[in-house]
Amino acid sequence: MLRQMSIWARLPSFSTLFITQKYPFTVFYLTRMRKKLIISLCLTLMSIAMTAQVKIGYYSNDMALKAMPEYTVAQNDLQQLRNQYKDEALRAEKEFNAKYEEFLNDLKSLSPTIRRKRQEELKHFMESNLRFREEAQRLLAQAEKDAMLPLQEKINLTLRIIAAERSLAVIVNTDSNACPFLSPALSEDLNDIVRTALSKTK
Repeated sequence: MLRQMSIWARLPSFSTLFITQKYPFTVFYLTRMRKKLIISLCLTLMSIAMTAQVKIGYYSNDMALKAMPEYTVAQNDLQQLRNQYKDEALRAEKEFNAKYEEFLNDLKSLSPTIRRKRQEELKHFMESNLRFREEAQRLLAQAEKDAMLPLQEKINLTLRIIAAERSLAVIVNTDSNACPFLSPALSEDLNDIVRTALSKTK
């Protein structure tokens, strides 16, 4: 490699030869020489990749997550929060329906001014309920993200420890069929190892 670099250091640049157009044969020769060097470098890199003993581990992050006791606790807390938002939304919906029914019953006897006032009240009430539902969905999504974050961090730390202990270059998450095939000769199933390790750490 050093010898190749020294050869290039002594040769004139391709752009200089092309611009001056004084050495057409030399330009052709240097172009062919560069192609040969590039091909030689590619072949060398391919040879290294083929001969390197790279070991890969694989696991299901979804299975690891659901096997954690903390996951069950977090899901129970999230379900309680969902139920609270759902109950409040139903209460507001019943209140709106009652006000709307009252408005329809009194519609004929209401003066135009009061009728417009009641209509505006119903409109604001409905818009408020819609905003609450949207906000509840956003808060639930954020709550789930916050609840899963420390669990995922624990999984990531466990994977780094396992990779170091077993001399693994890469650990692949096989969820969603992200990696449909891994050579058994170059890969190792870590699902049981990951779940066991997660059960021992706090």
